[in-house]
Amino acid sequence: MVDVGAKDETSRVAVASGSIRMRGSTLQLVTSRTAKKGDVLGVARIAAIQAAKRTPALIPLAHPIALSRVAVEFDVDRRKGAIHVTATVACVGRTGVEMEALTAAAVGLLTIYDMLKAVDRGMSIREVRLQEKRGGASGHWVRARPAR
Repeated sequence: MVDVGAKDETSRVAVASGSIRMRGSTLQLVTSRTAKKGDVLGVARIAAIQAAKRTPALIPLAHPIALSRVAVEFDVDRRKGAIHVTATVACVGRTGVEMEALTAAAVGLLTIYDMLKAVDRGMSIREVRLQEKRGGASGHWVRARPAR
C-alpha cells in the first residue's frame, strides 16, 4: 500500500462509465420492469453503490476511504440496444476515488448481466473507463472526446 499519510486532505471526485449491449427484447424487459428477477436498474444501482464502498476488499492495496457520495445513473439507449452507466464517487481525503468509481460502474453492469442472463447470454459489457477525476496533487483530468 502506498503511504498517503503526508498528503493533504482535499475534495476528490471521480466519474467512470461503461455500457452493456443486449437484444431489443431484453432491453424491453428492463424498461417495462418485467424481468423475472425484478427491477434490474434499481438492483444494479444498489449493487454499484455497495461495490464502491467495498472496493478495498476487492482491489489489493486499495486504501479504505470514507466516501461522501456515490451516485449511479443509467441511460437507456434503445437505438443501440444498450444501457450506459455513469458512477460518480466523492470524498474528502488523501487519495483519489478512481478505483471506487470504476468498481461501481463495472459491478453495476455485471449486475444487469446477472439479472438478464437467462434470456440473453450474448450481452456484451463494453468500455468501462474513467471519464474524469478532480482533486489531489494531479489536479483535474478529463477524458478527451473522440472526433466524430
